[in-house]
Formats: sequence, structure tokens, C-alpha cells
Amino acid sequence: MKKIGIFCGGFSSEYDISIKSATTILNNFPDGYDAFLITVTQNKWTALYNVKEAELDLNTLSFLVEGSPVSIDYGIVYIHGNPGENGKMQAFLEMKGIPCINSGALASELSFDKWYCNQFLKGFDIPVAKSIFMTKKNQFSNEYILEELGLPIFVKPSDSGSSYGISKVKEADQLTQAVEVAFKEGRTILLEAFLDGTEVTCGVYRNKDGVQALPLTEIATENDFFDYEAKYNGKAQEITPARVSEEIRNAVQEKAKYIYELLQLRSIARIDFMIVNNVPHVIEVNTTPGFSTASIAPQMIACEGKTIKAFWTEILEVEIAEV
Repeated sequence: MKKIGIFCGGFSSEYDISIKSATTILNNFPDGYDAFLITVTQNKWTALYNVKEAELDLNTLSFLVEGSPVSIDYGIVYIHGNPGENGKMQAFLEMKGIPCINSGALASELSFDKWYCNQFLKGFDIPVAKSIFMTKKNQFSNEYILEELGLPIFVKPSDSGSSYGISKVKEADQLTQAVEVAFKEGRTILLEAFLDGTEVTCGVYRNKDGVQALPLTEIATENDFFDYEAKYNGKAQEITPARVSEEIRNAVQEKAKYIYELLQLRSIARIDFMIVNNVPHVIEVNTTPGFSTASIAPQMIACEGKTIKAFWTEILEVEIAEV
């Protein structure tokens, strides 16, 4: 059987969420494959194979189990944030000659950075929020930001995959602190004009019949926005299927599939939208969406009437054939 390493953990604030996501995938993995977790930390990478832990040799990407070497045939990168969602792990695996079942290095890196991704999509006439991009060395005055974007303003790390560091600024005197908070999580930040509408998200993947869109989920948060607490601590309603018209649902799903193909994504992705005056505006693209039992993607799959195992069976049938 082909040995598939599911890489999880990583260096970001979402380490624990990544472990949960990867474990859900492993527990529902299709038959006919020998799948196992590989936990990545700054100090070492550890494979959990047949209930035994073994340190991964980063030169050969193999490990020893009872004295016998075990090699990896394919990788699934399910690290939220650095170094997985930003494409670094995919590039490393590619250099080592190990095919990656999910989105590749370039697609992952582009999608990961909120500013660059949205500017890329804007070039294809896909609606996004008006925004300003800042680095620590290239900052704009509060007066300029407020004049350009108005209030409220979302301030978020641009090059970070987590939900940390995001603020909704309602008053002018909150802006400086929000910028400082965002820079603690990322080297670059994105300031976005407020989009007043209904937030929905759409899962997209490939099977042998082409690119498929899952049922939409509507996000109705108790907090001001869908932050880390809302996402992971039960402070939001995730309503699947979303309470939108058939026309809106079709428009979002078609737009999501178009973006999936534009960015040359693979495996599962999730694209977040804000519906403003019946027009879907892209918020961000997630190439490694949460996949714990409480995450949105499994809810979409269940609404579609599929099991997680059947879903990943469809993905592996097409993705392994093309790597």
C-alpha cells in the first residue's frame, strides 16, 4: 500500500487546530492506503506509525520502525499557517521528490497572503473590499487611512493564516493599537473597508468529474466578526446550508470554482465571501481549511450527504493520478 504522511502541527498559533484537523482526516482515511501523522515542530519532525513514534530524517524523509526504514510515497500538508499553508512545506517535499496531494507551493503561498491574493483576484474583476497594504517600514498616517477606507475598518495580518491579530476598528482612536496588534502576528498588514452584508463560505475540491462546490455555510457570529474566539470557541452560528436564495448560492459556488481554477488549487479549499447587495465579494482563500470534527468543511460534506471517508476517496482518486 502507498504510504501517505499527513503533515500537521507547524510553527503558528494554530498548532493544536492543525493536529485536530489532521487527526480527523486520518481517522476517516480511505481504505487501501497506509496513512499516518507526521507532527512538525521547530526542533524535530515525528512520525506516529503503528502506534510508535519515530523521528523523521529530514535528509531522506524516512524513519525507522523496529530497525526497518519507512519511506513516504505521498504527502498531505495539513499545517495551518507556517510552514504549511504558506507553501514552504510543499516546496520542501517537491525538492525531495515526494508528490504533494494538496495545493502546490506557489498556489499555497499566493493564497496565504491576503493582500496579494485579493489583488490577484481583483485583476480578474472579482470584487474584493477596498484596502490598504502596509509594512513596518512603509506605513500611512491614520488620517490617510480613515479618509480612504472610512469606518469601520478591519485590520489584519496579511501574511498570517491564523485568526489572531485581527481587529475591527469602529473609532478613530482605536486604529493605532489595532495596527500594533496586527504587526505582532505578521510582517505585513492589510486594512480593509467594512463590507456590510451576509458572510458565507464555500468548500471546493476536485473529483473525477471536475471541480465541485460544496453547500454554502453562513457565518452568523455573536462577536463583531468571525475572529479566533468565534471560530473555535463556539461564538458563532455556522448554518449549513446557508440561508440565501438559489440565485445567490449558484453565483457564489460558480465564483468559488472559478477562483479555485484561477489559483490552480488542488484537493480541498474553502473560499470566504461577503454578499453585499447580492454581489459576492471575496474575503480570503483557505487552502488548508479547518477539518476538525467541529470545523466547517465536515459540516458541508455532511450536508452534501457524504461521509468524510467517501469525500477523501474522491479526492485521492483524482489527485494521486495527477501528481
